Amino acid sequence: MQRMVEYRGFEIHVDLQPTSADMFDVWFRIDGSIEAPGVLALAERIKIRGGPFSRRLAYLVAEIAGQAAVDVILGLTTRA
Repeated sequence: MQRMVEYRGFEIHVDLQPTSADMFDVWFRIDGSIEAPGVLALAERIKIRGGPFSRRLAYLVAEIAGQAAVDVILGLTTRA
Protein backbone atom coordinates (compact mmCIF):
# COMPACT_ATOMS: atom_id res chain seq x y z
CA MET A 1 0.00 0.00 0.00
CA GLN A 2 1.36 3.34 -0.96
CA ARG A 3 0.58 6.98 -0.29
CA MET A 4 2.24 10.21 -1.41
CA VAL A 5 2.14 13.48 0.55
CA GLU A 6 3.51 16.82 -0.63
CA TYR A 7 5.43 18.89 1.92
CA ARG A 8 7.50 22.07 1.38
CA GLY A 9 8.11 21.28 -2.30
CA PHE A 10 9.03 17.62 -1.72
CA GLU A 11 7.07 14.41 -2.17
CA ILE A 12 7.04 11.97 0.73
CA HIS A 13 6.26 8.47 -0.51
CA VAL A 14 5.04 6.01 2.12
CA ASP A 15 5.07 2.25 1.49
CA LEU A 16 3.46 -0.30 3.81
CA GLN A 17 4.25 -4.02 3.76
CA PRO A 18 1.96 -6.39 5.68
CA THR A 19 3.64 -8.43 8.42
CA SER A 20 0.56 -10.07 9.97
CA ALA A 21 -3.17 -9.45 10.22
CA ASP A 22 -3.68 -5.66 10.23
CA MET A 23 0.01 -4.93 11.05
CA PHE A 24 2.59 -3.35 8.74
CA ASP A 25 6.25 -2.46 8.39
CA VAL A 26 6.66 0.98 6.83
CA TRP A 27 9.22 2.80 4.68
CA PHE A 28 9.34 6.36 3.37
CA ARG A 29 11.20 8.01 0.49
CA ILE A 30 11.70 11.71 -0.19
CA ASP A 31 11.73 13.03 -3.75
CA GLY A 32 12.17 16.64 -4.76
CA SER A 33 13.66 19.00 -7.28
CA ILE A 34 16.17 20.38 -4.77
CA GLU A 35 19.49 18.58 -4.53
CA ALA A 36 21.06 19.44 -1.20
CA PRO A 37 24.83 18.91 -1.08
CA GLY A 38 25.82 16.25 1.43
CA VAL A 39 22.33 14.71 1.60
CA LEU A 40 22.64 11.15 0.36
CA ALA A 41 19.25 9.81 1.40
CA LEU A 42 17.10 11.59 -1.20
CA ALA A 43 15.15 9.07 -3.29
CA GLU A 44 16.27 6.22 -1.01
CA ARG A 45 13.82 4.05 0.94
CA ILE A 46 14.20 4.42 4.70
CA LYS A 47 12.58 1.91 7.04
CA ILE A 48 10.82 3.20 10.15
CA ARG A 49 12.00 1.44 13.29
CA GLY A 50 9.76 0.22 16.09
CA GLY A 51 7.22 -1.62 13.95
CA PRO A 52 5.13 -3.33 13.05
CA PHE A 53 2.39 -0.73 13.25
CA SER A 54 -1.34 -0.59 12.61
CA ARG A 55 -2.15 0.86 9.17
CA ARG A 56 -3.22 4.25 10.53
CA LEU A 57 -0.20 4.60 12.83
CA ALA A 58 2.20 3.43 10.10
CA TYR A 59 1.07 6.20 7.73
CA LEU A 60 1.19 8.81 10.50
CA VAL A 61 4.68 7.86 11.72
CA ALA A 62 6.13 7.74 8.20
CA GLU A 63 4.61 11.10 7.22
CA ILE A 64 5.97 12.76 10.36
CA ALA A 65 9.42 11.21 9.84
CA GLY A 66 9.41 12.37 6.22
CA GLN A 67 8.39 15.89 7.19
CA ALA A 68 11.13 16.01 9.82
CA ALA A 69 13.68 14.88 7.24
CA VAL A 70 12.55 17.60 4.81
CA ASP A 71 12.80 20.19 7.58
CA VAL A 72 16.39 19.11 8.26
CA ILE A 73 17.26 19.24 4.55
CA LEU A 74 15.81 22.75 4.09
CA GLY A 75 16.68 24.09 7.53
CA LEU A 76 14.32 25.89 9.82
CA THR A 77 12.70 29.01 8.39
CA THR A 78 11.29 30.19 11.71
CA ARG A 79 12.39 29.79 15.31
CA ALA A 80 10.05 29.19 18.22
